[in-house]
This record gives sequence, structure tokens and C-alpha cells, in this order.
Amino acid sequence: MSASKLFFVFLVLVFLVPNFAPESSASDSDSASLAIKQAEATMASAYEAILEAEQVGANVSDLLARLNVAAENLANAHVCHGLGDFENATRFANLCYDIGKEVRNEAYELRIEAYGPDVISRLVENIGSIIGIIGIIYAGFLGWHVFKRRYHKRLLRMKPEVG
Repeated sequence: MSASKLFFVFLVLVFLVPNFAPESSASDSDSASLAIKQAEATMASAYEAILEAEQVGANVSDLLARLNVAAENLANAHVCHGLGDFENATRFANLCYDIGKEVRNEAYELRIEAYGPDVISRLVENIGSIIGIIGIIYAGFLGWHVFKRRYHKRLLRMKPEVG
């Protein structure tokens, strides 16, 4: 290869390589930012699910401990992103996303387990109320029928007098 061709290849590499490098860096930055946003959204939904489970009386202490681990991963992702370490930022964000998703699903399951007996007792109360109302209506019609029959019997026993 001649010196002029080698110089031409060198110039092409010098001018083209810097144009491609920032795009890959920007792409890494964008993917890390997207992963962090997804992790934040998952953390928020997991926290809401834990609050709902706690409101119905479920024991959520284990879930809160795991959510704290996910929050640490999210904080590490933010630090790495700020330092320009987009690979570790994405890794920490994905760890946070996975833990947050698991915590959210388990919180939903705990809420259903804690809320289940309450739903059953309310269902029994509602069915009992409906049966009670039907019984009262039936007793009312039966009482009216008995009253009406006794009233007619008394009327027939009366002897009208002409005055």
C-alpha cells in the first residue's frame, strides 16, 4: 500500500470515527435513561401496590425490605448515569425493574389473600340480608292472608239486624 493511500485511509478514519462514537454513546445514554424511567415507574407502582395491600391488613414488611433493595439499585443507576457509565446504569436499572415487578406482583397476591376472607364475609352478609328480606315479605303476605281469612269468618258469623 502506498503512502498516499495509507494517508487517505488515516484521514477517513480520523474524520469518520468521531462521528460514529457519539451516536453510540448517545444511544447508550438514551437506553440507560429509558431503563431508569421504566425502573422508576415500576417502583412507583410497586409502592402503590404495597400501600393497597397494607390497607387491607396484609403483612408487607418483607416487601418493603425488598423495595428498599430495589431503591438502592435505582440510586446506583442514577449515580452511574451521572458518571457516564451507561452500561452499569442500565444494569442497575434493570435489576431495580425486576425486583420492583416481583414486589408489585407479590403485593397484589397478598392483597387478594388478605382481602379474600373479607369478601366472603360480605358475600355471606349480603346473601343473608336478601334471604331475610324475602322471609319478611313472605311472612307479611302469609300474615295478611291469615288476617283476611279470619276477618271474612267473623263477618259471616255476624247477624245483621234490621233497624
